[in-house]
Amino acid sequence: MTDYRIKGATGDWEVVIGLEVHAQVTSNAKLFSGAATAFGAEPNSQVSLIDAAMPGMLPVPNRECIRQAVRTGMAIDAQINKWSRFDRKNYFYADLPQGYQISQLYHPIVGEGSVEIEDGDIVKTIGVERIHVEQDAGKLMHDQHPTRSYVDLNRCGVALMEIVSRPDMRSPSEAGAYLRKLRAILRYVGSCDGNMEEGSMRADVNVSVRKPGEEFGTRTETKNVNSVRFVMAAIEHEAHRQVDVLESGGKIVQETRLFNPDTGTTRSMRSKEDAHDYRYFPDPDLLPLELDDAFLEECRASLPELPDAKRKRYEALGITAYNADVLTAEVETARWFDTLLDAGAAPVAASNWVTGELFGALNRMGKGITDSPVTPGQAAELLSLVADGTLSGSLAKQVFEVMLETGDAPGKIVEERGLKQTSDTGAIEAVIAEVLAKNPGQLEQYRGGKVALFGFFVGQTMKAMGGKANPQVVNDLLKKALG
Repeated sequence: MTDYRIKGATGDWEVVIGLEVHAQVTSNAKLFSGAATAFGAEPNSQVSLIDAAMPGMLPVPNRECIRQAVRTGMAIDAQINKWSRFDRKNYFYADLPQGYQISQLYHPIVGEGSVEIEDGDIVKTIGVERIHVEQDAGKLMHDQHPTRSYVDLNRCGVALMEIVSRPDMRSPSEAGAYLRKLRAILRYVGSCDGNMEEGSMRADVNVSVRKPGEEFGTRTETKNVNSVRFVMAAIEHEAHRQVDVLESGGKIVQETRLFNPDTGTTRSMRSKEDAHDYRYFPDPDLLPLELDDAFLEECRASLPELPDAKRKRYEALGITAYNADVLTAEVETARWFDTLLDAGAAPVAASNWVTGELFGALNRMGKGITDSPVTPGQAAELLSLVADGTLSGSLAKQVFEVMLETGDAPGKIVEERGLKQTSDTGAIEAVIAEVLAKNPGQLEQYRGGKVALFGFFVGQTMKAMGGKANPQVVNDLLKKALG
C-alpha cells in the first residue's frame, strides 16, 4: 500500500475516515418486543403493539440481543460495561411511531476495542470507540404509488448494534479492509449475518480532508451505504469533492449526504444534527442493564475460533498464507475446511485442492460452498485415494467430475468405472516396449540427443494405458528402457 494522498493545486491532502456500522443483531425477536425479525415478510406483518407505539405498551429488553452485543464486543477485545443504560433519541419521522428511538448515547454496553486489518502488505489497528444497542426504524416505500409513500414497520424495533470506529482510516482501501474484517468477525461470532444487500449491515461514512499534520477538518456523513465497494467509492468521491470545494475558496458544511451507486457521487440530504438536537435523556421505561460475571463468562465461553486465530492455526499446519486467507475469508468456507481436516485430510494437500479444484468447479456451477455437491467426507476420501497411490492426479480429476454429477462416493466410482491407478511394472514395461516399437523415428532422435522427447514417450505410455498408470513408475521404467 502506498501513502494515499489527493493531489490538489495547493499540494497534497490527507483523507480522514471513520465508519459507523449498523449491524442487525441475529435474533428471532426484536429488541423490546416479541415480534418476528424474518427478512422478506409481507409489509406490516411483523409488528407488535410495542413496535406500533400503542399507549401503555412497555418495552422489555431481549436477552439474546444483549448477549450478541456482548459477544461482539469480546470478539474485538473491547471493554464490556457491566452497567449501561438506554436513552431516548427524539426526532419525528413517519417510520418511527414512537417519535423517538431507544438508543445508548451516554452509557453504551461496549466500550473501546480494536480491529486489526491488512491493506496490501501493511498491518494496521483501527480503533473502535464503542458499540451500542438501539432500535431500527421502519421503512418508507416511495415507488408503490405515484403520489404517496407507504410505511412498512416490519423493521421497526429490530435490534441494531452501532459499531463506531475511531477516525483512524486514511484511504478508501483501508476502509474497505476494515469493513470486510468487521463483517467476517460478526459472521464468525454469529451476531449478524453481514448481508449488506438485504440491509442487515450498512455503514455511515464520515469523511474529512486536511493538509498533512493539520487539525481534523469538517466532516460529512454519507448515510446507509450498503456494500464495501460503494463505501470505497463514496469516500473517493467525497474526498475529491471536499478538496475541490476548499481549493476554490469554499467551506465544508457539516451535513448528512446520500450516495448514488449509479453515478458514484454523493449529494446533500440535510444539515448534520448534533447530539443536543435530539434531546437525549434516559428512557424512563427501562431500568439500567446490569450484567453479572456468570453472564459474561457464558458469553465468552460461547465465542468460536475467530478469523485471525484460525488463519494462524492453518499456517502452523503448513498451509500457505494466501490459502489461509482464502479459507478464512468466509465463515462457511472455514467450517467446511475444518470438517475436511477432521475427516483426516492432509492440511496442505487439502488446502490446495479446495482453493483450486473445488472452488473452480463451484464457480463454474454458480454455487457457494454450502451448496457443494461434494461433502467434506467425500473430499477427504478422494484425497486419501490420491495419497495412497490408488488414483493419479488426472484420474482424481475424472473421479471428481463424476462426484459433482452424481454425488457418489469416490471409492464407489473407482470400483464401478475401473479407474484405479496401476503400478504393475510388468504391465507398464510391456506397454513401453510397444510404444518404443511404434515410434522408431522419435526413439532415434531421443538417443541422438533430443531429450525433450522423453515427455512424448511418457504421454504415449499414459495414453495407451488409459491414464491409469502410475506416472512415477512410468517415468522410472522409461528412463531404464531408453538407456
